[in-house]
Amino acid sequence: MLNALLGRKVGMTQVFGANGTVIPVTVIEAGPCVVTQIKTVPHDGYEAVQIGFEQTKVKNRTRPELGHLGHSLPLLKAQRKRLQTYQQEQRGKSKTESAVATDKAEVTDGATSEAPAEKKDKQIQKLLRVQEKRQRRPGPELGHFKVLREVELQKGVAAENLELGKEFDTSLFTVGESVDIVGNSKGKGFQGGVKRHGFSGGPKTHGQSDRTRAPGSIGSGTTPGRVLKGTRMAGHMGNAHVTVKKLQVIQSDPERNLLLVKGSVPGANGGLLMIKKHVMR
Repeated sequence: MLNALLGRKVGMTQVFGANGTVIPVTVIEAGPCVVTQIKTVPHDGYEAVQIGFEQTKVKNRTRPELGHLGHSLPLLKAQRKRLQTYQQEQRGKSKTESAVATDKAEVTDGATSEAPAEKKDKQIQKLLRVQEKRQRRPGPELGHFKVLREVELQKGVAAENLELGKEFDTSLFTVGESVDIVGNSKGKGFQGGVKRHGFSGGPKTHGQSDRTRAPGSIGSGTTPGRVLKGTRMAGHMGNAHVTVKKLQVIQSDPERNLLLVKGSVPGANGGLLMIKKHVMR
């Protein structure tokens, strides 16, 4: 079994517990996630599984992406042009060949061009075979996914027991289980020290009425005579990779792909989340 699922934050609401207490919860649309790649120790050096989330119709996909997901690759532009030219020549040749040449000179002339024509036919036959089946890897042809992520396996589960194309939903998590949720926090832009680090600001008296939220001194004098690395100052705030640990699963609804988790999770509504089983380290 997998150790994590992908999902999107729907929003926050509240539910009532068994004794009537109000529990704030976050609604997450988790899964279904499809296994798109299986990594094993002999081939990759470690065990993991790549899963795809949110199937979508995409017109412009690169050839490596198509081959990775098991799709048949179309011919290249030069190959298509060569095949179309050959087909046009064959159609024109079938129309003009109405009489069979019996002259000896014509026979000898045809013998000289037989080798190049035969070589060209072999190239075209190879193109036709390539067009029939052009698949990079064996296995089922998977759909197009917006998100591909690699997740770990649970302890005691071998990667060989999984299959490409297998789906996982919220039934992976049980009610009362603890999970860790990873997401990107909301971006706040460039902020000052008061909002970013909780500084109290300067005094409002002694001629500093206009410098309440200023950072003040940021370094010492002669020793060391420079600003130390890691000094908390104004700067970019938010839009960081955040993990909230040990949140309790309140409800799991595999039919609607919904997961209710106690408390808040990082990110805005619609943000991508990874729900992982909590493991005691």
